[in-house]
Amino acid sequence: MPPADDPLEDPPPAGPLPGEPPPREGLLDEGLLVERLRAAGCVFAEDEAALLLEAAADPGELAELLDRRVGGLPLEQVLGWAGFCGLRVPLRPGVFVPRRRTELLAREAVALSAPGSTAVELCCGSGAVSLILLAARPDLDLVATELEPAAVACAVENLRGRAVVLAGDLYEPLPARLRARVDVLVANAPYVPTPAIALMPTEARDHEPAVALDGGPDGLDVLRRVVAGAPDWLAPSGALLVECGEAQLDALGAAVVAVGLRPEVRRDEELAATVVVARR
Repeated sequence: MPPADDPLEDPPPAGPLPGEPPPREGLLDEGLLVERLRAAGCVFAEDEAALLLEAAADPGELAELLDRRVGGLPLEQVLGWAGFCGLRVPLRPGVFVPRRRTELLAREAVALSAPGSTAVELCCGSGAVSLILLAARPDLDLVATELEPAAVACAVENLRGRAVVLAGDLYEPLPARLRARVDVLVANAPYVPTPAIALMPTEARDHEPAVALDGGPDGLDVLRRVVAGAPDWLAPSGALLVECGEAQLDALGAAVVAVGLRPEVRRDEELAATVVVARR
């Protein structure tokens, strides 16, 4: 056997073994990442730097991810997923990023569902709320609708084999079999007042579709339509759940009462979230 320093001995393989993660030593310095992210206005620069390091396979990919984030793209679209109720929800570029406040909407929807329930998610976006419902109730009969094409494609991919995703405006694409049979009807419809769009962070304003944000002059244009159509689709004991702003509660509550439903309010102060639950 040749000695250990024999030049004829095969050198050890360079880089990680197959299946092993790449070493971090060759990646950009984490301190530099934090510095660049903070300079770009990222409030949670340390957390974001750690996620970018985890996502990058090599220094070149890390530099590309960093440039996209510093350029204003939402972190979730840079990573390709959003954390939501403990799940990583896959995203595509240009698709609305589910907000943490919407976790209250998802939790309340789960609480009102039961094994074998029929559920509908309107304005489903990436299908985040539907994924949480299915994680808790795998045997749901669930149909989701969405108007924006990129979000439809994202939801189809995320919910494939587990739920039906239909392209169209609110109730319009729903099959007639669901009329008066929906136990849980949930909608995270746009509710930002049009004048407030300009005040939103640039990553939302410039990189998410306006149709997923703009709720009209008082933010309730789409939600009023959701409420108006709900009685035709709800089962006798079914419930409608929608997210809204605290300042919109009175007007939305009046719209709920006008269609013969009874509104109840759910709040989560930590998430700064408000949900209206409406029943017959």
